[in-house]
Amino acid sequence: MLFNSLDFAIFLPLVFILYWFVFKKTGLQNLLIFAASYFFYGWWDWRFLSLILFSTIIDFSIGIALRKEEKKKRRLLFLWLSIIVNLGFLGFFKYYNFFLDNFISAFSIFGMELSASSLNIVLPVGISFYTFQTLSYTIDVYKRKLEPCTDFIAFGAFVSFFPQLVAGPIERATNLLPQFYKKRSFNYSLAVDGLRQILWGLFKKVVIADNCAEYANLIFNNADNYSGSTLLLGAFFFTFQIYGDFSGYSDIAIGTSRLFGFNLMRNFSFPYFSRDIAEFWRRWHISLSTWFRDYLYIPLGGSKGGTPMKIRNTFIIFLVSGFWHGANWTFIAWGALNALYFLPLLLSGKNRQNLGTVAEGKIFPNLREVFQMGSTFLLTVLAWVFFRAASIDKTFTYLKEIFSGSLFTMPEEFPMVIISLVLVFVAIEWLQREQQHALENLERNYLIKKPLRWGLYIGIILTIFTFGGSQQEFIYFQF
Repeated sequence: MLFNSLDFAIFLPLVFILYWFVFKKTGLQNLLIFAASYFFYGWWDWRFLSLILFSTIIDFSIGIALRKEEKKKRRLLFLWLSIIVNLGFLGFFKYYNFFLDNFISAFSIFGMELSASSLNIVLPVGISFYTFQTLSYTIDVYKRKLEPCTDFIAFGAFVSFFPQLVAGPIERATNLLPQFYKKRSFNYSLAVDGLRQILWGLFKKVVIADNCAEYANLIFNNADNYSGSTLLLGAFFFTFQIYGDFSGYSDIAIGTSRLFGFNLMRNFSFPYFSRDIAEFWRRWHISLSTWFRDYLYIPLGGSKGGTPMKIRNTFIIFLVSGFWHGANWTFIAWGALNALYFLPLLLSGKNRQNLGTVAEGKIFPNLREVFQMGSTFLLTVLAWVFFRAASIDKTFTYLKEIFSGSLFTMPEEFPMVIISLVLVFVAIEWLQREQQHALENLERNYLIKKPLRWGLYIGIILTIFTFGGSQQEFIYFQF
């Protein structure tokens, strides 16, 4: 079930009404969320509900076992059981064919022809997200940072919570799970802000991402027919497609959760206004970046060791992050390139020099900040080519043409309406970059009176219906 579909437009109000007006007790509300979340996921493919349920039962049971067990070796055994089961499912569904094909290719280099059939495996939507979410629970219980859950319904609702089930944010059990234990009262201000964030998320997805997707797909799929200037424009389109698509989903997820009295972690913080790559990764897909930081990077030693350890750990976390996104060498190359971008900042001790908001309290940035944002943005755009291209060969062919003489010709594709919409979108996000989302706290701005605010909301709605691109599935559903 897509957020930008009629199905969800019917589903959400029904669940909201039942949640606040029929199922008023916490336990019953949790049961409703549990059932509604399974219905939401099963709308895509009911067969994979058993996979979520199995992961839920395994980690719930392991949590109970860790609660009763004091022996260190047995506790470690339970932890590894959770890790193996969860990553085993993820590895099979997502990476089986990748490893098989590369295993066969490796032997063929030495003249040894192996015969093996790949499987027609359907990747369960959101498996990478809910797998990491349940793992965070087991790891935190093992480390005694969290008390094991003894309420299966609450735990099942936490694992399958429909707003963020299939594309995040990847919630920590320490943040989301305790919210299922508490009595929740309807908060009008929280709900209104949630609706604003949903509206902005829909604008990002339907107007920005889906329109940019049409041209990004056209240009990337026919790269041999276009000049370097058009290919660069195609990379720009994909840059805004993936941001509008993924951050738009996160906005809708966070806004929807607020309608039900829940607070999810922020997942994007205006990343394209970053002044260096380190800042970009503090602002892009925050839930995944911090997950890898806390559960992989820090356990490996983080940046505390010598230079060789810092380099090793940086490459590990970026390569694993790339591989998490998909079973293709392009994602691994994308991760490696970002590691190369990041390392000079880390080794020079400048990776935490831009912690605040750019041009904070000002309307315009200074020339130095413009250069920093521009250079960081261009590096990011070039990295996205690895992410979007179908293969490593096609990536380098694409980049080679960008850096050819044809870069200085007029692009064959130049949709003025879409480019204008993107520029307006960037301007609004820039003006609201100190907020949690672009429509937050507008009522606190004395220049924006109530009629103007409502005019803005109505204008966004009309823009969604007028300029909405052809419906595209959310990119991160494939991860």
